[in-house]
Amino acid sequence: MSTDHPGSREDDESRLGTDLDLLVIGSGVAGLSAAVRAADTHAMRVGVLTKGDLEQTATRWAQGGVAAVLAADPDSTDLHLADTLAAGAGLCDIDAVRVLVDEGPERVNALIALGAMFDRDEQGHLELAREGGHSLARIVHAGGTATGAEIERALVAAVKRTATVIHERAFALDLVVSGGRCRGVRSMNADGTVVEVGARNVLLATGGAGQLFAVTTNPIESTGDGIAMALRSGIAVADTEFVQFHPTALHHPRAPRPLLSEALRGHGALLRDVNGERFVDELLPRDEVSRAMTRRMLDLEVEHCLLDATGLEHFAQRFPTLAHDLAELNIDPTVDLLPIAPAAHYLCGGVLTDLDGCASLDGLWAAGEAACSGVHGANRLASNSLLEGMVFGFRVVESIERGKTTAEPSGAMKALIASAAAEDSLGMPVIGGRRVDAWRPPAPVAVAKSTAPGDARDDLSSLQQAMTAGAGVLRSAESLAETAELVAALRAGRDRVLTNPEAELVNLLDTASALLAAATARQESRGAHTRFDFPDTEPSFRCRLILQG
Repeated sequence: MSTDHPGSREDDESRLGTDLDLLVIGSGVAGLSAAVRAADTHAMRVGVLTKGDLEQTATRWAQGGVAAVLAADPDSTDLHLADTLAAGAGLCDIDAVRVLVDEGPERVNALIALGAMFDRDEQGHLELAREGGHSLARIVHAGGTATGAEIERALVAAVKRTATVIHERAFALDLVVSGGRCRGVRSMNADGTVVEVGARNVLLATGGAGQLFAVTTNPIESTGDGIAMALRSGIAVADTEFVQFHPTALHHPRAPRPLLSEALRGHGALLRDVNGERFVDELLPRDEVSRAMTRRMLDLEVEHCLLDATGLEHFAQRFPTLAHDLAELNIDPTVDLLPIAPAAHYLCGGVLTDLDGCASLDGLWAAGEAACSGVHGANRLASNSLLEGMVFGFRVVESIERGKTTAEPSGAMKALIASAAAEDSLGMPVIGGRRVDAWRPPAPVAVAKSTAPGDARDDLSSLQQAMTAGAGVLRSAESLAETAELVAALRAGRDRVLTNPEAELVNLLDTASALLAAATARQESRGAHTRFDFPDTEPSFRCRLILQG
């Protein structure tokens, strides 16, 4: 097996076969949903490669739940679609959202059939919560705020029963590309050896890049690995400027920041400033709440606001996991106002895909937070993320089974390969694409042989502080330029890595470069992207900004 990239072969490198039908990179809800479907239903030979343990993903940190229309009227998939489009600030692909809301209920029921236990009332009916941006209660949850952990538990158990091979604590360095097709990945094992893991199809389900920022709800594993690999291989990536900041992360030194679930506000918790005054509608979409909080904090010259949950009845019974976590921090939500501040939570963009999760390189697929499917647009609607992973992970497998190999002009991929006159299912002009010409793809990662291990911690801290200050909730041309200069300086000379932390830092730097380039090019404010110097939404920027070598 050969690659198209220089420096991608090492003396101690070996090959691990090419007989896998599907290699899944990552072990969150998107990847494991696909792995279970491929192995269990279609008897594919499936491999799962993850840099930690199977359970060690962002999915298990997800609190709020899964948004899906599982009940009868007054809710409907049309209402769910409308809420999603409204949150996405004009950049959602309507066809992708229709797929999400129509196929979502079946995927949730399939997860229940796998053994996932969601909260039910005394009559055995699923309990439904309402969150910001949703017109009705449609969020199913587990353990009050432990939904992600329950979903991950059910999927991990199923994958362990069905997968052909599982590579844990194996770090995917770069894609293996030859003959115009993805053939697998190069991976570094815990002992530093590098191997090629071959497969007919590769699914990037590596999650987001919350570790770009000093304050994040994401675990330490969220380092943009799949997106960075795609960027280095010249694969189209889009919407990277749209980083959703969750407004109600507990203002506390613990990392990742404890998340105070959206469900709290859905049940009536109130947002106040440090003077005790309310200043924003608690049920607005996350981008609007985060902006209002940041501006109020700047006005008052403070680092946090307050969440008032003292009026919620039966807090410990409704939110047992959250009550336990707060008790460990000596906080009593029944009497204490909870200090909160926005924290990096979700990357709305990623590897550009069509409606089946097919990327711009044959044999490569993406799903979940690592993908730009068109579902989220400029801002994700609360609790659509777990649903997206389940729906599009499933579609990837069904498409592979049908023999699909090449992306089609559907979903977000229309921004790259559709004609200028293309229309969506409602007869509206599709969202076009605009390349960010100022950006250039970085080189693939090589592995050092004799260099002493470097300490990436100081440089990581510098990156996180700079990104938070210059590319966080509020941005400007000046702040973005200063941050981009630091990112370029930190990336210079890092063409070889020796340890996983060094490789993760390179991935963060490459993802940061793409984010900053897109944020600089988007001279407007829209959704989760807010510019001091361009405060209005500009109709000419109703397009996807695409980065591709």
